[in-house]
Amino acid sequence: MQPKRYPKEEHGIEINHIDPKALYILEKLRASGYTAYLVGGSVRDLLLKKKPKDFDISTSAKPEEIKALFPSAILIGKRFRLAHVRFGRKVIEVSTFRSGDIANEELIMEDNIWGTPEEDVLRRDFTINGLFFDPEKEEVIDYVGGYPDIQKKFLRAIGQPFLRFKQDPVRMIRCLKFQARFGFEVDEEARLALVDCKSEITKSAPARVLEEVLRMLESGASHNFFKLMTDHGLMQQMLPAIADFLETPDGNEVYAYLQEADGTMQEPHQPTLERPVLLACLVFPLLEKHLKVHFIDREKTPHLGDIYHESNLLMDEVFKTFFRIPRRLRIRTIGLLISQYRITPFQKKKNARIRVPRIPEFNLAIQFFHLRSRLEPGMKDLLEKWTEAYEKVGETEPKKRVSRNRRRNPRSRS
Repeated sequence: MQPKRYPKEEHGIEINHIDPKALYILEKLRASGYTAYLVGGSVRDLLLKKKPKDFDISTSAKPEEIKALFPSAILIGKRFRLAHVRFGRKVIEVSTFRSGDIANEELIMEDNIWGTPEEDVLRRDFTINGLFFDPEKEEVIDYVGGYPDIQKKFLRAIGQPFLRFKQDPVRMIRCLKFQARFGFEVDEEARLALVDCKSEITKSAPARVLEEVLRMLESGASHNFFKLMTDHGLMQQMLPAIADFLETPDGNEVYAYLQEADGTMQEPHQPTLERPVLLACLVFPLLEKHLKVHFIDREKTPHLGDIYHESNLLMDEVFKTFFRIPRRLRIRTIGLLISQYRITPFQKKKNARIRVPRIPEFNLAIQFFHLRSRLEPGMKDLLEKWTEAYEKVGETEPKKRVSRNRRRNPRSRS
């Protein structure tokens, strides 16, 4: 198959919009006799006039050959072997052109059969992600019709959608991700296949699915994404507790928090909301409902210990079905949730002084309270008071006291 090649006069991609480190890797690979192109999301984003988050490279060089050329590279993955070329904290992902059986509907467990650029593209998910960019000739190389699909804002699977979703169910999440982010129209065959294959998502590696979900929370398009996930039945497969809550009259609170988070993430020069804050957008409305049912409706007042207990139960209920939240993210999220009831306690004391707790990362609680203050009436003044008090205390933890006691002899060990 001969690809369609688009010159700079048509595609309009400027070389100075590409990460210099990615250009360095491409040049070194080509100088060493290998074929190498920019690939995937970065090419798509450049064509959409958006700033790419990552610049991935595909090459004819094998992983060990990439490692030999770039001493800073580390080889990762068993199912999909590739290289991470490091420049300090910056990482460029470099993969080898793949081949293999794309007609088999079985879940792909290993993907380390090397191939040609054409074979590699045919293994990718959607046509908009199946484009190469050759910086030497400044050409976009298109084997699958991805370039016109981007122009038409059309999302189409490479190959038969039913087979492709069976091979890698995470593609279903990515389909809805691109629809939410870019507003593309989804091909009818892909949409029907997504509904048919939705139960396949539980066969995916939980860590991959979790990362896709967390990235969408960070994308500024989470409201649209979770709405699409719910409408297509994927939320019920992955997060049934949240899916059930979304069907209740209180479910719109989750969407309201996601919308506020999206607005914050889209504001220029605004600090990025951290993952515990974004995760709290999903679970805080459920926690409020839990506390109402188990305490308030029974005329009981929950204390911080009760709230800690309910928060842990809720995190288990929401996330036990499919993926487990990493321990540190879970701890930080629960800490944030509990701190909301330090800021707005159930038992309000008259003329109570604001005391900022000296606990790690209380700034996350303030970040989330910013979102709450936009949704709950009468919170603006309280937000100003807590923000002012927090800024006075600062983010540093209290210094450890230096003991002035006499030095004791170390205990002897028997």
